[in-house]
Amino acid sequence: MSAERAGTLPLASEQHIVAARQTVRTLCQTLKLSLVDQTKMVTAASELSRNTLIHGGGGRMRWELVEAGMRQGLRLHFEDEGPGIADIAMAMTDGYTSKSGMGLGLPGSKRLVNDFMIDSAPGQGTCVSITKWK
Repeated sequence: MSAERAGTLPLASEQHIVAARQTVRTLCQTLKLSLVDQTKMVTAASELSRNTLIHGGGGRMRWELVEAGMRQGLRLHFEDEGPGIADIAMAMTDGYTSKSGMGLGLPGSKRLVNDFMIDSAPGQGTCVSITKWK
């Protein structure tokens, strides 16, 4: 793993989702996160990458290694220019799905990470940011 502290990956195909998962696993290993925390972060990244592709029509995953005091972490941003989310509260409800999925992507991802933020509006795309702290 290079010493890069930030980067961007496209999310425009199934292969990009696989690449995003691999990148997140490598970054988690670089931070020496526990295997459980690595699995949580890779799972959340997989769900959010898929949402970016399916619901947002593709986009990107930006990543950054972050520090807050003595803590180190990995922050991921999943960004698209898709239709946006009209009702974020509804989208964060377990079981809600706007397509044919299981409706676990957003609320499930939130439960897997330490920090979760979503910014979206109809016609303005979506950005979901997640952080896992060591």
